[in-house]
Amino acid sequence: MSRSAEFLLAGLMAIILVPVMAILSVVVLLVDGRPVFFTQSRMKSPTESFTLVKFRTLTVVEDEDGVLGGDKLARITPLGRILRKSRMDELPQLWNILRGDIGFVGPRPPLRRYVERFPEIYGEVLKGRPGVTGLATLLYHGKEEVLMAQCRTGEEAEAVYERVCVPAKARLDLLYAKHKSPCLDLRMIVATLWRRLPPVPRPRRKL
Repeated sequence: MSRSAEFLLAGLMAIILVPVMAILSVVVLLVDGRPVFFTQSRMKSPTESFTLVKFRTLTVVEDEDGVLGGDKLARITPLGRILRKSRMDELPQLWNILRGDIGFVGPRPPLRRYVERFPEIYGEVLKGRPGVTGLATLLYHGKEEVLMAQCRTGEEAEAVYERVCVPAKARLDLLYAKHKSPCLDLRMIVATLWRRLPPVPRPRRKL
């Protein structure tokens, strides 16, 4: 998807979703307090960083960093669980798309330390602009959650993420880069939205 098409789509979505995000901001503020947003430095290229914005879903601690392992699951607030399950915590990333930091589809932007630790991997992965969703997000997110949930310490979570998740997601990101097209991007956006929408019960047939 071209940058101009992404900007127009993100702008349209932002206009439609501003009331939703405003309501969510108030709810997060009233239920979980400040800060309403979670911000974190991510990489959009091997050398350029930006500030990713999401609704906060965890209790606040100093120096928040790293992957979400089993050691951090208890810090997800009840409201945060709802936001994460519905993926509504990611709505503020429309701002990042409008700024040109990320696109709708592409590899998830990594933390600087992973880029520095695996330059050969992210040198290839970050040749394309990162995105909110992508092949690795759609196909590997569930497995990653299971793996991370089994980790009981931050050190264990980091080790599993670096040893298993980084190369697995990179393979999928590079596969997407090889076959990317506007049609594939649209399919992945639809697949992401479909996964995020709650199931609609079918009416029972009258006998």
